[in-house]
Amino acid sequence: MKTIYNWILTAVIALITTTAFSQGTITGTVVDGSLGEPLPGANVMVKGSSTGTSTDFDGNFTLNVSQNSGTVTVSYIGFIAQSVSYTLTNGSANIGEISLQPDAEELEGVVVVGSGVIDLANDRQTPIAVSTVSVQEIQTKAVGNVEFPEILKNTPSVYVSNQSGGFGDSQMFVRGFDQTNTAFLLNGQPINGMEDGNMYWSNWSGMSDIANGIQIQRGLGSSKLAISSVGGTVNIVTKTTDMKEGGFARFIVGNDSYFKTTAAYNTGMSDNGWGFSFLLDYWKAHSKYAYGTKGEGQNYFFSVGKKAGDHNFNFLITGAPQWHDQNFSKDQELYDQYGIKYNNNYGFYRNNSGDYEYLSLRRNYYHKPVINLNWDWDISEKSNLSTVVYASFGRGGGTGDYGNGVSYVDNGDDRTDGAYLYNNGQIDWDYIIRTYNAGIPNGLSDGYNGTVLRASVNNHAWYGSVINYEYDTLKNFTFNIGADFRFYKGDHFRQLTDLLGLNGRIEPIGGRPDDYVVTETYNPDPWAALFNYADTDQRIDYDYSENINYQGAFGQAEYANDVFSAYIQGALSNQSYKREDRGNFDFDNPKESETVKRTGYNIKGGASWTFIEGHTVYFNSGNYSRQPFLDNIFPSYDDNTLLADPKVDNEEILGFEAGYRVQLGDFVGSLNGYITRWDNRYQSFTGNYEDVENALFRFTNIGQLHKGIELDGKWRPTLGFMLRGYFTIGDWKYDGSSPVNIINSDDNSFVDSFDVDLTGTKVGQAPQTTFGLGSSYDVIMDKLTVYADWNYYANLYGFVDVEDVAASSIIGETYQPEKLDNYSLFDLGATYKLNFGNNNMSIRGNIYNLFDKEYISQKDNYGYFYGNGLTWNLAVRYNF
Repeated sequence: MKTIYNWILTAVIALITTTAFSQGTITGTVVDGSLGEPLPGANVMVKGSSTGTSTDFDGNFTLNVSQNSGTVTVSYIGFIAQSVSYTLTNGSANIGEISLQPDAEELEGVVVVGSGVIDLANDRQTPIAVSTVSVQEIQTKAVGNVEFPEILKNTPSVYVSNQSGGFGDSQMFVRGFDQTNTAFLLNGQPINGMEDGNMYWSNWSGMSDIANGIQIQRGLGSSKLAISSVGGTVNIVTKTTDMKEGGFARFIVGNDSYFKTTAAYNTGMSDNGWGFSFLLDYWKAHSKYAYGTKGEGQNYFFSVGKKAGDHNFNFLITGAPQWHDQNFSKDQELYDQYGIKYNNNYGFYRNNSGDYEYLSLRRNYYHKPVINLNWDWDISEKSNLSTVVYASFGRGGGTGDYGNGVSYVDNGDDRTDGAYLYNNGQIDWDYIIRTYNAGIPNGLSDGYNGTVLRASVNNHAWYGSVINYEYDTLKNFTFNIGADFRFYKGDHFRQLTDLLGLNGRIEPIGGRPDDYVVTETYNPDPWAALFNYADTDQRIDYDYSENINYQGAFGQAEYANDVFSAYIQGALSNQSYKREDRGNFDFDNPKESETVKRTGYNIKGGASWTFIEGHTVYFNSGNYSRQPFLDNIFPSYDDNTLLADPKVDNEEILGFEAGYRVQLGDFVGSLNGYITRWDNRYQSFTGNYEDVENALFRFTNIGQLHKGIELDGKWRPTLGFMLRGYFTIGDWKYDGSSPVNIINSDDNSFVDSFDVDLTGTKVGQAPQTTFGLGSSYDVIMDKLTVYADWNYYANLYGFVDVEDVAASSIIGETYQPEKLDNYSLFDLGATYKLNFGNNNMSIRGNIYNLFDKEYISQKDNYGYFYGNGLTWNLAVRYNF
């Protein structure tokens, strides 16, 4: 017994002696790696112990340790934690400057102003299914000849298609729901189209240059607004007035003669609290990937900020005027004949000098300046108020043929349908101009005689505001209340862009005489479209306006402690719709519709439990009653004021999701499951029905059921290496039966009606199984970085053909759309940095679809879209 006692006493004395002689001090400084500025309040902990401290105002720290050597972990909200080894020499160690890099999963760190109206996931402690993309990744992968939504393609349940359609024509799907049913917010401002919910990425082509980060919240999300987030919500946070002086110049080249130049400068914040930032950009390309997809555009951004005590103001204006020629889907036979880059929307003609000129049938042109004013007021330690007031003015449209369409003009070649050249499939413009139009009496197109080019103009003015007041009790409860207002007017008409050798067009619309001739043409150019568009005396085909007024109120309450959180959130909105038709009646005495009002709401709630540090489980549910889009309430173009018959009611969406999130050191992962039930959905399709070539199929009670599981993770085993992956599997089907009314679009006459059973039919257009891997590696720290991404897509179905659905339902069979081939894509890129004192230069290169995979990305009701083959870009950027 005495021997054991002696051993214990010896061990205790040895331990005390070792500890006494091992105590020492570690010092160092923690800085923001992107700005070089100190980080006050950063946590510094000895790994494997409870010993720690925080940095002071200048980012410095002093930490007493009891070990001669070991590791400290340095962390700060919004930044990637870093581990640093130390060894004491004579009882002390200075580990120098520790540079922390911003964490893409902590986007709130980049929000300078508007924090109360920008609904980020971390604003609420109850978790959701979310993925975040940092400004570094945007600038590395999504700048240049790349569609903006493609930066999100490496996240679970997100699919981007139709990139070969032209610059800005891609489409994005979240959990199988298209863009009209995914909410997009720009600094808290809703930007989905007010009339139909669509997103036209060409209008936002400059977003990659000004985005500070993107957060996609799949499913219910954290947004407090009553918005169309059936699939999810995409929050785009742009730069505002930069706090630090500096700027950059950049030049990018890419495939098919693409080039882009950019210049930006920030004054930084002056002593009196003022700051200014601006960016200017110009790009041009011979084509995107498919033939005949030329494009050209600019991007401008100006921001001014002011700090005044507890108030923070920021005013910005941005726009991306552009034009691009378009490529549409086609039958497989045309691709087999002319190749997957084939585009039947363009051709060449001889001008008066005998030279050949390029001419596209389909050109999109648009200019949409966006203005917003943000005001943040820190009222007290417990409360704050955030307000954004915004306005946008869209001008432009899309061109096409008018009169006798190109595909109906017979150029005498029996091998083609329409005026096309058999040898290359291009439009035979010479025949149309020099032969067909030359034979039109008096050179005046009338009805289906003669071919001219027109633009369908969509001009609008949109004003709105979002206000949010937050009260934090500092005792676990937080409350939010706010309001959302939107006022919209859209003008829709057609105007001539090219007479193709004719003298004019006879257009007896709007109460004009039967022989009234329109002769003026308008250049399809985004800058000209701001002010130079047709007055009523030169408008053709149709002319009407739409007015939408929206008022919404929302609130949220959340309880949160260290291990448990719960919230409830609700929104109530009123929306009114009205149309005015001039073209079908009288320009001087237009017909007005009645004002239609619809009330909608949403209510969401959820809870989470952190049962072990780093391990959290959560559950969310929500119910939406969503007002229909205006275009569904007024479906007729024969009389734009006529209401839908039968009446279109609110859509009902019910969602459930549950998940598990783990964060262990350098690994972050999540597992999510979801069920979304969508009922009373209105949808219309065009197609053929019996002898009617232009039939409109109107479904008034479509039901869909989307179920799925999402698994994703990110691991940083070392400071310069990152590995991430995801796997998703969905089961998306139509459910139930729906009445179908068939209308002849040419004269708005009734054709037929019946019920179809859609139960079990797969939802098409997006793959129901996806997985991917991605990695980045600093080959030379802070100098050379390479990345690689791999994405695999399976269980992808084509467009649901309504005529085939009807035929199958009548004979009691379950219709299934065409299943498209599985495919996988590889992307590769590298960045090399050169430092010049306080300035630096970076050289970036990207290759998309590295192995030039040939694949079909989508099938619509007109044919197939092939995806882009191998494309590339190379950028040089100088930062000062």
